[in-house]
Amino acid sequence: MKATLLGVDEALAAIRAESALLPSERVALDAALGRVLAEPVVAAADLPPFDNSAMDGFALHCGAGSLPAGSEFAVSGLSAAGDAGARSIDGAWRIMTGAPLPVGCDSVIPVEQVEVLQRDAAGDPLRIRLAADLPPDQHIRRAGEDVTLGTRLLGPGRQLSAEAVAMLAALGIGELSLQRRPRVAVLSTGRELIDDVAQPLAGGQIRNSNGPFLAAALPAHGAELVLRETVTDSVEAFIAALQRAEAGGCDVVISTGAVSMGDFDFVPEALARLSARTLFHKVRMRPGKPLLFARLPYGALFFGLPGNPVSAAVGLRFFVSAALRAMQGLSVEVPLRLPLSRAWNKKPGLRLFAKARMGIDPTGQASVEVLEGQESFRMAPLLVSNAWAVLGEEDERVEAGALIEVYPLPPNGWRL
Repeated sequence: MKATLLGVDEALAAIRAESALLPSERVALDAALGRVLAEPVVAAADLPPFDNSAMDGFALHCGAGSLPAGSEFAVSGLSAAGDAGARSIDGAWRIMTGAPLPVGCDSVIPVEQVEVLQRDAAGDPLRIRLAADLPPDQHIRRAGEDVTLGTRLLGPGRQLSAEAVAMLAALGIGELSLQRRPRVAVLSTGRELIDDVAQPLAGGQIRNSNGPFLAAALPAHGAELVLRETVTDSVEAFIAALQRAEAGGCDVVISTGAVSMGDFDFVPEALARLSARTLFHKVRMRPGKPLLFARLPYGALFFGLPGNPVSAAVGLRFFVSAALRAMQGLSVEVPLRLPLSRAWNKKPGLRLFAKARMGIDPTGQASVEVLEGQESFRMAPLLVSNAWAVLGEEDERVEAGALIEVYPLPPNGWRL
């Protein structure tokens, strides 16, 4: 453990060095959204699986040249979506969008470019005349035109979106090898905390917001919440909660509060009693300077986050998130770089993670604004924030227009 404060980059490097990739597991496609691939996905079929029509109309054989407008044809049959492929004989085939192209046909003319000359008693076309020239290969979706058999579609480390799920379903892939989700315990410390929202507050009591926040936010980081408890200001009670986290198979334990220098900041003592290996305690940043990172004796990573709500939010978004990404095989997050919409002053010596709002002006230019109310106890600005703006350790005044690092408030996306 270093006696001096670590820089943010040093702290993140230490976290990533301790965050080993979790084992993979087989998961059904229906449960794969947001999970991370452990192995490549290769197409086991063509998509589309057969030649089919892109329009409602009539399928015909053109050969080397176009069929001229005015040509007349008998209608030989119907190909609808879900039908088995048919073999064409002379004439036209009435065909529906997505239906297999009859063998021998090579083009489709839309129904609105056809004049029906004769119908049967049920009203179905018997003879048609082309109202426009029909070139070869018109309105045909060829087998494998989207994806060809054997194509590598996705690689390890890819987080599955709804669009990826749709593609895999279309190819008939029902099970995947995915990285196991990190199992996380959340421990809120403080005898002043009240979990029951219906319970009236006595003097000195406050409602627990960190526990609900972390429980709500962790799934967006790919984690599975296994245990959530509120622990009194007692070393023994905290050690007992850590033991319950161990029994639950937790890979990561997050606590909030009791990591600073006060008389009731007992987390470092509890870790020492357990012979945990503390990697660092305190980082040159604001908010969240007292951040503590350790490895528990049974192997889990431990993050001691400060108790102020915004400090806990920064600890999760930048430090816990770095571990969770590494454990799932995700690459290091790359920030956006956007111009600052108005100048901002800060004290030098600490990196500032600032509540911010990014947006697009009427000309289509993106920028980011650092919001008022940067104190770590103030949660209300987070309701209008959609990002974290990061100002450098040595910065004192950052001028409007300067490019700064910006991280979306939820990982992997942002909202206007």
